[in-house]
Amino acid sequence: MRDGTYVRAVTEVSFDLAAGECLALVGESGCGKSVLASALLGLLPGNASVAGSALLGDDRLDLLAADERVLAREVRGRRAGLVPQSPAAHLTPVRTVRAQLTETVRELTGSAGPESVRAAAERAAFPEDHLDRHPHELSGGLAQRAATALALVGDAPLLIADEPTTGLDRDLVERTVDELRRHTGDHRALLLITHDLAAAGRIADRVAVMYAGRLVEITDAARFFGTPGPRHPYARGLLNALPERDFTPIPGMPPELGALPRGCAFAARCERASEACATVPDLMSGVACHHVEVAHA
Repeated sequence: MRDGTYVRAVTEVSFDLAAGECLALVGESGCGKSVLASALLGLLPGNASVAGSALLGDDRLDLLAADERVLAREVRGRRAGLVPQSPAAHLTPVRTVRAQLTETVRELTGSAGPESVRAAAERAAFPEDHLDRHPHELSGGLAQRAATALALVGDAPLLIADEPTTGLDRDLVERTVDELRRHTGDHRALLLITHDLAAAGRIADRVAVMYAGRLVEITDAARFFGTPGPRHPYARGLLNALPERDFTPIPGMPPELGALPRGCAFAARCERASEACATVPDLMSGVACHHVEVAHA
């Protein structure tokens, strides 16, 4: 940062994602989910640095080592699509949605006829009578659907959807996530970054929970949302905060990523915290917690 401090936005995150699979990445705001997505596509700001690897496809292209030319010409839109968290900031403000869809369809499919453009809009439930509007003339929900339509055009093997249901009513939430799930099919993978646990439960095969820049649990969706439920106290707290469950919020606030505690970052909010939490727990057998057996109870 400008004052010389260093923020660890994402730390030691490791997971795999298979073709035909949807992995939902969940957690409170500021835990590093969107930073992870930006890192995968080379969209981090210039003051960020990344260590590690992110291997994509049968040729195991390392996204973190790829230069901008490779990312721009071979990866973004073609091998990895992105539904951005802030669509209004990603849409070109001086061009209509139709113009942007037409260009994207032409570049990624070789066809730019009116029917192809209308079909691309329909996949994201974007109304045809709004195609000739500029981004500033769209509601937040319509901008979200326009960005989703653009992301789906290339039928990329990997689709990263960062809060794709923001600003949508429940019917459109379900339609949008169902379309993203259909996009995955048997040959494509979907990384769904979301606060909407209902949407995650609707389409996810697995759930990964992030807290303070780290993965604290990764498990099958059926186990997470059903029986026996999450094993990490934080993950269990997320579910218990839902209105249809206990409607009980997790006490306290997440720590600032620039001032993380030395041990378990969740300890200050956890009723199970003990002296063991003075050290950071490793992610073992899908959960990073010193009290996994207690969390089973």
